[in-house]
Amino acid sequence: MTTMLSRLWPSPGGKPLPPTGMAEVFRAFARDLAAGRRSWDADTARFIADQFDQLAGEWDTTRATGRDDPLRDALDRGGPFPDGPCLELGSGTGLFTPLLGSAFPQMISVDLSEQMLRQAAGRSPLRVRADAGALPVADARVAVIAAIDMLLFPAESARVLAPDGVLLWINQLGEDGPLYLPAEEVAAALPGPWQAVEAHAGWGSWAVLRRQAL
Repeated sequence: MTTMLSRLWPSPGGKPLPPTGMAEVFRAFARDLAAGRRSWDADTARFIADQFDQLAGEWDTTRATGRDDPLRDALDRGGPFPDGPCLELGSGTGLFTPLLGSAFPQMISVDLSEQMLRQAAGRSPLRVRADAGALPVADARVAVIAAIDMLLFPAESARVLAPDGVLLWINQLGEDGPLYLPAEEVAAALPGPWQAVEAHAGWGSWAVLRRQAL
């Protein structure tokens, strides 16, 4: 079940749209991976890491949107959030880590790209190079997973989240983003019943997902 909140943050002009063909390919990959129709293996992980290693040096100036409207709105209206560690998956150069850290004092930034994590020095106090499909985290130890423009690994996310933990799902460019998944598809992909609160904000969208009590 999903609950849609009204929009508070308007969408400004000048939205940076990715090339249509590329975005469609990546969205199809993201949907298939989340739904279990596409496998994730070491070769795929290595390819993705290599791509982002090459982009790391110019990411902040040429790739980043420069806007955090969806994340701010999610933190304002998506709570309450449980106490405990927040795992930022696909943390990249750490552009959003300070804002997340203002809400979640125990931050752990995780990315597959070593060069992205190097660029995050000074923004992310604790950085770990790891595959989000096989996290080096014990079961039920994480209060919040923050996934901003990130692929969804449903089983692994559900495994590491505490029973009252939440998944914070952010798409900076909304349905135009290359890894966009709507909240209902995220909830359907996660094992067990989940409920979501979602909204549009700025150029993008956000959702906060929680397990439903059985």
